[in-house]
Amino acid sequence: MPAPKDAEHAHAYRPPEHLYPFESHWLDLDGGRMHYLDEGPRDAPPVLMVHGNPTWSFYYRNLVNALRGRFRCIVPDHIGCGLSDKPGDDDYPYTLERRIADLGSLMDHLAPDQPLTLVVHDWGGMIGFGWATGSNANIDRCVVLNTAAFPLPETKNFPLALWFAGRTKLGAFTVRAFNAFSGGAARLGFKKPVNAEVRAGYTGPYDSWDNRIATLRFVQDIPLKPGDSGYDIVERTERALAGFADTPALVEWGMKDFVFDAHFLRRWESLLPNAEVHRHEDCGHYILEDGGPELVARIARFIGERAPEGHDAVAGA
Repeated sequence: MPAPKDAEHAHAYRPPEHLYPFESHWLDLDGGRMHYLDEGPRDAPPVLMVHGNPTWSFYYRNLVNALRGRFRCIVPDHIGCGLSDKPGDDDYPYTLERRIADLGSLMDHLAPDQPLTLVVHDWGGMIGFGWATGSNANIDRCVVLNTAAFPLPETKNFPLALWFAGRTKLGAFTVRAFNAFSGGAARLGFKKPVNAEVRAGYTGPYDSWDNRIATLRFVQDIPLKPGDSGYDIVERTERALAGFADTPALVEWGMKDFVFDAHFLRRWESLLPNAEVHRHEDCGHYILEDGGPELVARIARFIGERAPEGHDAVAGA
């Protein structure tokens, strides 16, 4: 796709077109412009894909390619992430509450009240399900990928690496000065080989101190106990997940994820007792990369079960 005509919306980094062959769109929000993908027929059923930290819409590129012939794929970059604006703290509150509100603004703009499939990964679970439960969104199918929408399980210790990055001054400095979080994830998040071009796709938007603000603020905003920012939202979301018990759900889980591990998976199994669950013993946090075309095809088939007639077949399904 060509670069956006509006130079004001241009970003210094953009992945090569063969990896990211999508048209860019922006939504003006209070505090910054949100970049998003809107791929596929506008009258097709929406599939909302919500990323986490430190990824962006690039993470979902293969799934978008597999679905956009038959579905409307809506994939935002959270403010501070990907190709979205990266405002300073004076202009934008980097909190879960605001992330949920931003997602609500986007969906009110694009597909208000339409039945949709929700796909979530990492922070995308808290944001996506936080929005869905808080707004009574019409979710008729969901795909859960190494994420959470509830507090840290009692059996799980908070990972030392996250404590260091989000709770210490030295950790914060390494994230902002040396891209320790995004760069570290691009080394450790994959459990199968990826080429340098793909790794660069994950780290490219986070190429300076200013552009790494969200990767740090997300870690600092993790709610661990009552009184923490966002903890009440996460508790409320967990309670509301009971309403999804009978919603068709697919859980694809990388078992080598050192954060979202078996402790989190067991919690999802209790909250979504009727979900179809697949454990990937050889995959890590970046499950869509490690799982490869076979995983993308299975997710596409699952989502395709609700596809209407009249659109092209789902690629890879």
